[in-house]
Amino acid sequence: MKTFESLAELAACVGQEVAVSDWIEITQERVNLFAASTGDHQWIHVDVERAKAGPFGAPIAHGFLTLSLLPAFFDSALDIRGARMGVNYGLNRVRFPSPVPVGSRLRGRMTLQLAEPIEREGLQLTWSVVVEREGGDKPACVAESMARLYP
Repeated sequence: MKTFESLAELAACVGQEVAVSDWIEITQERVNLFAASTGDHQWIHVDVERAKAGPFGAPIAHGFLTLSLLPAFFDSALDIRGARMGVNYGLNRVRFPSPVPVGSRLRGRMTLQLAEPIEREGLQLTWSVVVEREGGDKPACVAESMARLYP
């Protein structure tokens, strides 16, 4: 875990890969719970037997499930002691270059692209996040994620 004592210390890292998260396993239970919470019950995710005969040979995680792990990746990789509060500000670009079969492990690589001062002495951060699948040759997800931090 990378620790920053202040927002200014973090802002000095623009242009650098700042952190790599812990691995998160994608279980069928996690996929099923995501399907239940979003209403997306497409068979390629939740019907194990049918998915085995499908195009990927196994059930795969929803792309949005993979994307929804970004906060967990950040949480395991960064400790920003100078931030009292942070909020998700949005996404600029998201792609899912390769599927995530159930049983895969994912982690995030975070590169700080931009750090801009905002109201209340805050900082708006733009991150490039590459979600890697262990043993995969292409990323599972590539996203530009924005967050706002406040001291």
